[in-house]
Amino acid sequence: MATKISRIARLRLQRQRIVGGKFESPAEAVSWLGAMQAQDYAAALWAIGLRTRDATLAQVERAIAERRIVRTWPMRGTLHFLAAEDVRWMSALMAPRVIASNKARLQREFELDDAVLARCRKTLVKVLRDGQRLTRSDVYAKLEEAGISTAKQRGIHITGQLAQEGLLCLGPRADKQPTFVLLDEWIPNSRTLEREQALAELARRYFHSHGPATVQDFAWWSGLMVKDVQLGIELAATDLAQEIIDGRLYLHSGEESESEEDAAGDPHLLPSFDEYLVAYKDRSEAVEARFSKQVIGINGLFNASLVIDGRIVGTWKRNIDKTGLTVELSPFRVLLKKELKSLDKAARRYGDFIGLPVQVT
Repeated sequence: MATKISRIARLRLQRQRIVGGKFESPAEAVSWLGAMQAQDYAAALWAIGLRTRDATLAQVERAIAERRIVRTWPMRGTLHFLAAEDVRWMSALMAPRVIASNKARLQREFELDDAVLARCRKTLVKVLRDGQRLTRSDVYAKLEEAGISTAKQRGIHITGQLAQEGLLCLGPRADKQPTFVLLDEWIPNSRTLEREQALAELARRYFHSHGPATVQDFAWWSGLMVKDVQLGIELAATDLAQEIIDGRLYLHSGEESESEEDAAGDPHLLPSFDEYLVAYKDRSEAVEARFSKQVIGINGLFNASLVIDGRIVGTWKRNIDKTGLTVELSPFRVLLKKELKSLDKAARRYGDFIGLPVQVT
């Protein structure tokens, strides 16, 4: 049975622009959310697309090629999309803690000490300078030629480490494979902020786009220490509203739209790793505990989610063949006729984004 949408879910859907007014460009969508998890490339493109007016896959990929949005490792050691102007200050604020926590493991398990990493930097600067772009396999080949082994996941840790340091980032695709580029050449100009400015800006950006959320949610999302999170909130306090909901303190922008209340209950096809679920430490507002393992696998993968009334009521998969796009639903409960009708509309929107005719099964 359908349930009434909660205030927290309604506001999150509004603030994340899953419902209501959409952004005019992919860069605006990414900038508003601050950072959008992006290890699943196709899913991340749809996460941007569903928040952008009349977006197409080609439009989002064009924003990458035009250097308006960047895919890199700024936080939690995980790939994210960032607006180009935010790459340096966000990475400088959040990546150092990940780098420090990984240093001993990289040395112990992969023999990646300071001397080896220095050789990696020298090699990759040489092969990528002057605007060169290399796929991951080509990067690994160049490292191997320099006598640096990339076997047994060593290569992925090398590239991830150098990206977190700000040497590399991902560029546009070549033959459907992402390429690596030098960050300073790809994005020569972007904002830099003093640490306290950065903490305040990050807190403001997170709670405005993801709120209502708790201090613990923000700490999880950013990967920062709680004391830094609390300082950021304190510095941004004049731009944040505090509200007690069900006995817990939540922060948000203080803005809400009554005109979007009805739309918040509509069905939505959210991609895997969407910010609506992954951006919070406490995900109980979106998914019931009994369904959690079906949505979030034991390997940490977040499945694409079917959301109705702000709650995840199933998962979905896409299949693409010569006939077009098929959206395969796996609901946790019987769907009502009106919900199925709305889901057809949501699927058509996804089909328009991909550029393929769609059917729902």
